[in-house]
Amino acid sequence: MSDNRDIPSKVIKNDPWFGSYADRAEAMRASEIRALFAVASRPEVVSLAGGMPYLDRMPFDELAPLLAKMLKDKGDVAWQYGSAQGDPHLREDVLQIMELENITDAQPDDVVIVNGSQSGLDLITRIMCNPGDSILAEAPNYVGALGVFQSFQVQVVNVLLDENGLIPEAFEQAIIEQRALGHPVKFLYTVPNFHNPAGATMSIERRPKVLEIARKYHVLIVEDNPYGLLSFEGKTYPALRSMDSENVVYLSSFSKIIAPGMRVAWMVAPPGIRHKLVLANESAILCPSNMSQMTITTYLDNFDWKAQINDYRGMYKERCDTMDAALKKYLPYCSWHKPKGGFYIWLKIPEGLDSRAMLPRAITAKVAYVAGTAFYDNGEGTDHMRLSFCYPTPTRITEGIRRLSTVIDADRETAELFGTTGKPDPDPRDVEYPGPAAH
Repeated sequence: MSDNRDIPSKVIKNDPWFGSYADRAEAMRASEIRALFAVASRPEVVSLAGGMPYLDRMPFDELAPLLAKMLKDKGDVAWQYGSAQGDPHLREDVLQIMELENITDAQPDDVVIVNGSQSGLDLITRIMCNPGDSILAEAPNYVGALGVFQSFQVQVVNVLLDENGLIPEAFEQAIIEQRALGHPVKFLYTVPNFHNPAGATMSIERRPKVLEIARKYHVLIVEDNPYGLLSFEGKTYPALRSMDSENVVYLSSFSKIIAPGMRVAWMVAPPGIRHKLVLANESAILCPSNMSQMTITTYLDNFDWKAQINDYRGMYKERCDTMDAALKKYLPYCSWHKPKGGFYIWLKIPEGLDSRAMLPRAITAKVAYVAGTAFYDNGEGTDHMRLSFCYPTPTRITEGIRRLSTVIDADRETAELFGTTGKPDPDPRDVEYPGPAAH
């Protein structure tokens, strides 16, 4: 598989418009995950790559006639333009969802509906950042966020996390360092619950500390929370927004709990920022899809969505347990933290191995994963890979890990033969914060 960082230049060199593009277009890069889809979707390949929810348990047979009735009764509304802020009915509905995470003070007018979380990240970066500004983000980073930040030519400054989430001392140190360099820090981007890709969850004890640091230095927090309801223990963590309504922009989505294909997400922001988000939303797309929003409200209003989410929790827990057991059986010399929810395990492979270089051999062995380099913009991550347990069945997960072990075993034997392995370096997520944040 070719290096995705070479893809844009190869395309542009043969492009008659080469040299005419805006500077920001040069920063755009193809996603390593998207590049995997063509091969990972083949039935003979066990894909541990994509973060796709398993939708076969959704009540499509019962939902279909309700959607037909909605179209019959309100088709002229569903197929018409709507508000740039989003459907008022849906904005009311999401308040019920956020109450589960202790957000009880939000009103419908505080909510902005956006075309998926990716659009929300685009909008907040668009209104907050100039080229050259700094954004702080947990390392490893969510690959979709990296794509947005690169397109706006902002500097992503990595802040260490461990199994208990973002390290507050690293957060503060990164702010100090960036300001000493004269770089404005526009916001902290964090995925506090069941992080993608690291699987970590910010501890209850750290959340007020992170908020205190943000207030001290007047740094906005963008809280991205698509997995918050998917705790394996049924425990819902309090959102950062529930503790601070003035310094947090909250972003969540229906993509992981209901329907990624609907492209419906929402943001809750302080009044000034919310106003700018609505204007930016209107500028970018005029309005979110009424059809998608009304499909979501039809589901929420007619089904026990809390029971459906609880069912998903049990299903994903079983799959996570299966992957954890298979890793212990087939790859005991690797290391990982078992997540408390979400979709992913962040696997550290032995020293001397390269998850990116290994990927073509894994595809030949009919198993796919995402190399750790996809989650950094500086070439780091060769010693990790992201494994998704959300979509494959438990049987397929076990077989996928078995296949993966044959590839890692072979690369490990080769590395040992040529003397390129040794004792693995300590993983920064396994030790206490040692000093200044890594960049």
